[in-house]
Order: sequence, then C-alpha cells, then structure tokens
Amino acid sequence: MPETVFIGFGSNVGDRADYCHRAVTLLGLLPHSQVTGVSSLYETEPINDGTDPGERWFLNGVVVLDTEIPPRSLLSFLREIERALGRDLDNRGGPRTMDLDLLFYGPRVIDEPDLIVPHPRLHQRRFVLVPLSEVAPHWVHPVSGLSVRQMVDRLTDHSVVRAFAPPPSLPLRLDPQTGCPSGLSA
Repeated sequence: MPETVFIGFGSNVGDRADYCHRAVTLLGLLPHSQVTGVSSLYETEPINDGTDPGERWFLNGVVVLDTEIPPRSLLSFLREIERALGRDLDNRGGPRTMDLDLLFYGPRVIDEPDLIVPHPRLHQRRFVLVPLSEVAPHWVHPVSGLSVRQMVDRLTDHSVVRAFAPPPSLPLRLDPQTGCPSGLSA
C-alpha cells in the first residue's frame, strides 16, 4: 500500500529553476511511486545555521509523492538524484545544485542515526513550511500534533520567502495499455 510522503527540494547554484524542474521529473520516475502534487517555487534567503550555504538565494518547493519505496531506500534514491544533478556530497552544507529532504513519510516517526522523519527542523523553517502549506495545509505532524498551517502560524523564523513561479510541471507517464502519455493529477 503506498504511503504519502513529502519531499522538500531546493537549489541555489546555476539555473535554479531548471534544477528544480529536473528534480521533480526524476522524482516522477521513481519505481512504485507517483508524484501527486508539487508546490509553486519560492525564492528564499539562505539561512546559515552552522553551515555556509553561500549568499545566493534558493528556490524551494515541496513534492507530494505516493510511494511503496521503504524510507531508507527512498533516502538512497534522493541522494542519488542529488548526485545526478551535481550536488557536492562532500560539502553538504555549502551551495547546492539540489537539496532533497524527506520531510514526512506518512504518519511514521523514524529516529535512526542517519534518517530522522519527520525532518527534525521542518517546524522551524519558513522555506519548508510555506510551500508545504500550499500542498498540504491540514497535514498533521505526528509528534507535535500540529497541522502544517498551525506550524506556519507559530513560526518565529522571519526569513524572506516569496513566490517565484508556478509549480514545475508534473511528469507524464505512459499508460501501460495504450502507450500514450497520461498526465498526473495535482
């Protein structure tokens, strides 16, 4: 049975919009998965929380994915997509062509050495919560019990997040019976 997962994405290197569109396309190609929603793109100021992301602003968004891929395997796919899009994995806190974060994996709570879900800082980050509230305002955080909208209302993060562009196009899939493209619904 597929789980609904939310993946945050962001880029602050090169053609940021192109990297975001390519990431959404690659997420749409994951096996046993279907992209069911994509937020608009938001331009967000870089936040230095002990790392040096550079001075260039990010483009950020959120993908909604229904998937049967287990969480650890999904994380591996996300790292491979980052690598394929040129991410410097040796300097994860630096400027990046693509950053993919597993925000929620259904209602699951996972606390393992290199996999924590829900994402441990999502409730503090405007650049995550604003696009997330566009695609899932009523989604409830399984630990805090707060909806995404409630988390946005309680934010103390005052960083700038401004609308940049409509959502990247949802990837097309070929209908297995007809071989014709069929669009995904948002």
